[in-house]
Amino acid sequence: MMSSRDLHSTRLPDGAELPFAIPGAERQADDAFGPRLTLAVGHARQTFRWIPPGHFQMGSPVDEAARGNAEILHEVTLSRGFWLADTACTQALWMAVWPVNPSHFADDPRNPVENVAWHDAQRFIGELNRRLPGVQARLPSEAEWEYACRAGTTTPFSFGTTVSTDEVNYHGAFPYPGGEPGPSRQRPLPVASLPPNAWGLHEMHGNVWEWCEDWYADYPQEPQVDPRGPSFGKMRVLRGGTWSDPARYARSATRSRIEPVYRPRSTGFRLVLGPP
Repeated sequence: MMSSRDLHSTRLPDGAELPFAIPGAERQADDAFGPRLTLAVGHARQTFRWIPPGHFQMGSPVDEAARGNAEILHEVTLSRGFWLADTACTQALWMAVWPVNPSHFADDPRNPVENVAWHDAQRFIGELNRRLPGVQARLPSEAEWEYACRAGTTTPFSFGTTVSTDEVNYHGAFPYPGGEPGPSRQRPLPVASLPPNAWGLHEMHGNVWEWCEDWYADYPQEPQVDPRGPSFGKMRVLRGGTWSDPARYARSATRSRIEPVYRPRSTGFRLVLGPP
């Protein structure tokens, strides 16, 4: 019998080549989750997972518990694959590029960098691209983020219809329907502390909110190909939920937004390598 990981595998057929390589990133041997790269910046390392092109239903069905009104279900096609970091950007990686650590929880370099505005993330990315020409680092689009978070699933979470605090770092006193109360850690965990989804991505649910590239806007109802959001707006998109939120905010479809100059203690980001 095939496992859920086999059903949603990112592994390439034998002999197949990736559509594009990343200069400066070292190709690692494929593992159970598929192709991977490692980017070295000083002493810091970041693994990236290959996310294949495909189709998915973005948003949530009307009967999903605790859904938001802005989660209109619509078909999205991503015509090109991309390399997505398997964790949020760590403080170690941030400090290898940028001289000041903005994080409140700065006791472990493996912690995700937080207290970061969208503009801060863009400045970091600009400096990374200056140092490593060709990597084409950027933030994921909102569609890319949800597609990768779901990893082929249609349930509220990539882990199924509900989650526990053994899988997701959220405020355990407020579980999702069908789940049990758990501890509230009241802080982010070091990255890769919790199980990955079927595509090898850690903490897509919970831990820290993650900035996306897009300006926030209502979803269209018609099918979309490679959506990037509007060309201007007031607020940027955040995804994933955080350690201090109820579990419902960690759902795959949950959307949040704030102005790009704000630096909440709970906001970080995850990198993409390759062209937009």
